[in-house]
Amino acid sequence: MSNYKIKDLPITSRPRERLKEVGVSNLSDVELLSIILKSGTKKKNVNDLSIELLKKYPLTKLQDLTINSLTSIKGIGEVKAMELLATIELGKRIFLKENTPLKKLNTPIKIYEHTKYLFYDIKQEYFYAIYFNNKQQLIGEKLLFIGTINKSVTHPREIFKEAYLLSASSIVVLHNHPSNDLTPSREDLDFTNNLISLGNLQGIPVIDHIIVGNNNYYSFYEHGEIRTFQSNKNKL
Repeated sequence: MSNYKIKDLPITSRPRERLKEVGVSNLSDVELLSIILKSGTKKKNVNDLSIELLKKYPLTKLQDLTINSLTSIKGIGEVKAMELLATIELGKRIFLKENTPLKKLNTPIKIYEHTKYLFYDIKQEYFYAIYFNNKQQLIGEKLLFIGTINKSVTHPREIFKEAYLLSASSIVVLHNHPSNDLTPSREDLDFTNNLISLGNLQGIPVIDHIIVGNNNYYSFYEHGEIRTFQSNKNKL
């Protein structure tokens, strides 16, 4: 093992500087691990510590490590072990998310079945927007407002701001009626008309508004409450 420190290396050979220079995808496994571990010991620099770790546990085995197995290596304490495990777990979640097929929700009943858990045992009104790509696949959902729908608490710009961030092609909004009376109120109708007009102007149509009850739902699209829903009929 070498007893030099990483700062003794030429700047262009240090892992962090190399990352900035050539990009993270061009770093070796040892360099990536060195950046995560940050430092070694007085007798073992972080580069050698990373090499020792990879010799003992090949890259494909890192996901199976525990705090105890990591801390068995001199130079890796609990904090380093937890940081490394958190990084590995985050990587696994990103991989799983990227390789999980997007869910296609192309009918009001499918949308209701997918989202009804969001309103379980809620005693006040929650307002969600869910976002779709051009294949009617779900790409995001967000709680936007809590409270009765009216002009003082609802901000349509938040709905469309999220749509732009996700590059959404269409939107469905949902809110619950804790009373379990699914009849749309005048505020519900006015608000929905306003949203649909804004969506058509911005090229991101609002294709349904679903009111959720305890075990049922009311779809504006299914009831033809809004005429402009018909122009988007091919979406659902």
